[in-house]
Amino acid sequence: RETYLKKASVAFLLVERKRKRAHWRDFFHGSLMHALSRGKGNAMEDFLSLFFITPFTGLAEGIATATSPLDVIDAVDGFVWGPIMILLLLGTHIFMTIRTGFIQRKLGTGIKLSVTKDDPSDADGDITQFGALTTALAATIGTGNIVGVGTGLLFGGPGAIFWMWITGILGIATKYSEVFIGVKYRVKDHSGKMLGGAMYALERGFKNKKLGRILAILFALFASLAAFGIGASTQSNSLADALYNTSLVDGKAIPQWLVGAVVVVLVAIVILGGIKSISRVCEKLVPVMALFYVVCCLIIIGINGQYLGEAVRQIIEGAFTPAGAAGGAVGSTVTLALQFGFKRGIFSNESGMGSAPLVAASATTKNPARQALVSMTGTFWDTVIVCLITGLMLMTTLIANPELSTAVANGTISSGAGLATAAFEKIPVFGPLVLLVGLLTFTYSTILGWSQYGNRAISYLLGKKAVLPYYIVFLLFVFWGCMMVGDASNSAAVSNLSSTVWDFADVMNALMAIPNCIAVLGLSAVIARETKHYVYDGNLEEVDDTEIPQYDEK
Repeated sequence: RETYLKKASVAFLLVERKRKRAHWRDFFHGSLMHALSRGKGNAMEDFLSLFFITPFTGLAEGIATATSPLDVIDAVDGFVWGPIMILLLLGTHIFMTIRTGFIQRKLGTGIKLSVTKDDPSDADGDITQFGALTTALAATIGTGNIVGVGTGLLFGGPGAIFWMWITGILGIATKYSEVFIGVKYRVKDHSGKMLGGAMYALERGFKNKKLGRILAILFALFASLAAFGIGASTQSNSLADALYNTSLVDGKAIPQWLVGAVVVVLVAIVILGGIKSISRVCEKLVPVMALFYVVCCLIIIGINGQYLGEAVRQIIEGAFTPAGAAGGAVGSTVTLALQFGFKRGIFSNESGMGSAPLVAASATTKNPARQALVSMTGTFWDTVIVCLITGLMLMTTLIANPELSTAVANGTISSGAGLATAAFEKIPVFGPLVLLVGLLTFTYSTILGWSQYGNRAISYLLGKKAVLPYYIVFLLFVFWGCMMVGDASNSAAVSNLSSTVWDFADVMNALMAIPNCIAVLGLSAVIARETKHYVYDGNLEEVDDTEIPQYDEK
């Protein structure tokens, strides 16, 4: 049953293995509340140990026992995505929710603005607000919305879906904040086109210019490298593998080099046209693909409608009490539900990663708050809507088909991809079609979105002259990903190389979040003050006439 999404599941399986090595279970069972229950004297000591000592000792142990470069990267990945990173991201989500006056309550305003075009005569920018939103959504709505939810359910139980949803709600504030400073501190290149993102916010917004510059360079470096893995080869690999393994057509008869060539051409035609070309395609593709997937999932939920109430009950109950799903074959403790719900939610919507502002800074908008409100709806659509519907579809299918729970219990289904595939295949023809079309469109759009992220990052580091060579390398990674399916994927060398690429991209994504969260937290006073002025004092129509500096270098 582990077809279609076989390659896409590699990343999630690796992540779960790494987290176990990082002693996640010990971390959650030894939480601060548990420490407090043993006495105030040891509470702070235990807290500091669990958050700041155990991760470093785990990293040292992993490096010391490593037998290959993959083991080293694996250890580093387990460290950067350990408790410190979860604390940083979740803490930023909660802090900015409070700092912005619970900006989530303005979600309706953001949705309304997303379909409103600002007049270019009184607003600066290169693409529409909706174009910026859909381009960012293109990069975030991907295999994580299918495989990630399945992984969370499989290892964290039904309660993980609830906590994934909560993480999405809290992450809206961070997405608003990072886009706000991305637009506020944007600049123009030599031809007048907009450039923005965490690097410009760090460089221009921080009083300590040296520190800001160093953090800006690191963010751009991590983003440009991450795009080769998570945005190019791994996505194209998932796309080609879905076509290779589908039962709807004879994918095995299609030469992989031909698949790679077609994908490269389709990607190149769009990305070489620049941000306007990418945004135009995403404006049309993203709403259609998301609507198609959501409607199809709702149809499957409708087919299993008699089990919807039970699915909702298990999700809520599993979030707060130890509970099993579908007869107990899929179940979890509360701590695991929290753990996997938060991780999958963070991976899905990218709030805190600083990726969305790289495109949002190009939007035609009267002031930073307007585009920030528009962009924060992306987290809502991605996690609060798409991931929730996927979760309900999986849960109702599990309850309706007890044999799936048995397959999980005996190990026949052992991955999120396997669970998602098995669930879709329970609906003859229609289910596999939804899975194939959803994966093909999701991965293609993600490639387009991440190509623009890489463009912005490399432009900051090396200037516009580096964009074309960067795109050539990016397309080579896209082609390589398509070639690593079928017989080639069975090679141990290829498997290890693919794992290394996933691991490396995973590390780069985590490292992106560090300078980005520093930028958001460091400039939170500015965000709070101007949010009050624009959003809460009724000045959203006000034009920010602050001069945007222009960079001369080509």
